[in-house]
Amino acid sequence: MDWVKIIHILCVMGWMTSIFAVPRALIYWKREFARLNEDGPTGDLTFRLYRFSSGLGFIAIGTGLVLGWHWDFQTWVWVKLALVAALAVHYTMTGRMVLRARKGVFLESDRYLRIFNEVSVFGVIGILWVVVTKPF
Repeated sequence: MDWVKIIHILCVMGWMTSIFAVPRALIYWKREFARLNEDGPTGDLTFRLYRFSSGLGFIAIGTGLVLGWHWDFQTWVWVKLALVAALAVHYTMTGRMVLRARKGVFLESDRYLRIFNEVSVFGVIGILWVVVTKPF
């Protein structure tokens, strides 16, 4: 089970990198698009980062479910899964923004993207609190 934990933590780290970086990168992509009136390297990098991390997220969630089963889905595991589901919704919303940006459509303001980016931090803090303290 240790290898499952190791793979889970590694994939979570990669997925979290994207969750924190892509909304911020969308700000720079938006600015670059306005300047160039076409996609530049920032857009390509942002898209690739999101696409790569989606695989890591899939593995992280899968290994998390295996670990949850191993721990008999105690209450704290269900709370963690609910928080991860909320983070997955956030990630999906980010993906929709990325797909729109690939078409040159940037609907969100820089301020919205900054706030949206910070919301994920609270979700991660909640997940870490539940995993470390196992309060339930």
